[in-house]
Amino acid sequence: MKKKYGIIDIGSNTIRLVIYERQKSGRLREIENVKVVARLRNYLTDEHILNDEGVSLLLDTLRSFQEITRHHQLDRVKCVATATIRQAKNQKEIVDLVEANTDFRIRVLTGEEEAYYGFLAVVNSTMITEAVTVDIGGGSTEVTYYKDRQLLESYSFPFGALSLKQAFVSGNVPTNEEIARLSSYLTEQFRSLPWLLGKKVPIVAMGGSARNVVQVHQLMKQYPLAGVHQYEMKRKHLLEVRRLLTSLPFEEIQKLEGLSKDRADLIIPALEVFRVLYEIVDATSFVLSRKGLRDGIFYEELIQPFGTRVFPNVLQESFFELAQDYDIRLDDVQHVNHLIAQLVEQIRSLQLYSLTDEDIHDMKRAAHVFYLGQYIDEEASSQHTFYILANRTIDGLMHKDRVKLALIASYKNKPLFKQYIAPFDDWFTKEEQKHIRVLGALVKFAYSLNDTKRKIVKQVKLSEQNGAMIMDIYCDGDFRAEEYQAEKNKKHVEKIFKRPIELRFHQK
Repeated sequence: MKKKYGIIDIGSNTIRLVIYERQKSGRLREIENVKVVARLRNYLTDEHILNDEGVSLLLDTLRSFQEITRHHQLDRVKCVATATIRQAKNQKEIVDLVEANTDFRIRVLTGEEEAYYGFLAVVNSTMITEAVTVDIGGGSTEVTYYKDRQLLESYSFPFGALSLKQAFVSGNVPTNEEIARLSSYLTEQFRSLPWLLGKKVPIVAMGGSARNVVQVHQLMKQYPLAGVHQYEMKRKHLLEVRRLLTSLPFEEIQKLEGLSKDRADLIIPALEVFRVLYEIVDATSFVLSRKGLRDGIFYEELIQPFGTRVFPNVLQESFFELAQDYDIRLDDVQHVNHLIAQLVEQIRSLQLYSLTDEDIHDMKRAAHVFYLGQYIDEEASSQHTFYILANRTIDGLMHKDRVKLALIASYKNKPLFKQYIAPFDDWFTKEEQKHIRVLGALVKFAYSLNDTKRKIVKQVKLSEQNGAMIMDIYCDGDFRAEEYQAEKNKKHVEKIFKRPIELRFHQK
């Protein structure tokens, strides 16, 4: 049986149970995600006591979660609590009641721990090496600054979307005056941390409010790609969402696609946090991380036995997971990459086509997942490959890079390429599109030289004779299958070199 892990996150706005299943690659796949909008923050009195109604709501919610965790036969469930329980003066009484009446024992996180786990989630699921992170919950907001993937600064502010709404907004939607007062307060708070000022780095945001902002923006622009992790917005995009939300009556905000109805009254205060922070940091972009606190806790537990809490290379880890999930033979990938290296070296030396080091990286990544759609269906492997890679979250790849990878790894011919790229046509210039086709054609040709997966092609040599190209291919074994595929695919390479190619296969 696959091992399952459970975590309960007791937040100020929502209480959530997430159950993960460990895949053969080691990746945790979410199989259950149950959310209760408890808004515990509303039950915290002015004296910072969680009242009886709030405690009763918490116990009822945890008992309902208990039925699910028992059904899944989970031995141990992590149960963490953040701002509201942290700020409650009757915290010990709450923890004792939960332990006495449920299967769970609450671990109350400090603000510093909450910020650290957010950092850990971001640094292990993106390739961004320097950033400011922000995680806005219902009752607290955590910010960190990291550089070279090392945490340098962190702070937990005792305000969140729910408490800001309580303090600054009288109705469901803030007035212009209320937004101005909120903005002034947030500016003062963020300016109190000198390490935030003018950093000129990306802001990486976590949590439900950030996710909802991104989903609203994706719907506004009819975004053609699935997934929100590593979605990138600029200042003008945050302002576009702000203009939309502040122009609508509350009833319309509640109906907005992409926005959870239970966040309709919190989204504008939360967005103001992101907007003001963007200004203070003088950020280069606003990037969403779908991975957050809960993921950070698991990263600590799952990676720590290996002597580190940070993956050495996030993207490499993602490709390893893809190889495991789709039964990709890494020895075949290695051999194809060896052939690609030979081809590139000779294309460069003969000055047949300009290939950069970044192009080589792109081709090697594509070779790793080339036609992985065969796992689903051999006949339509190109189509499946493009769909999977374009729509699956790949930690470490921004959305444009993911589409580029999908286009190279699924390359079959120009008509199919044009079909795949149609929704993303304005993402790439015509010159970039042509270049991506070239990279796809070279990877496809290299794969044809290992058609039978026997790794018999040992050496490829290119030369020019009387205006034509000669490709000598030296093999260790019967090469008829490879010769057939190479002859079939050479037309794509001939278009790159703008001249015919004569293939000469040799038995070593």
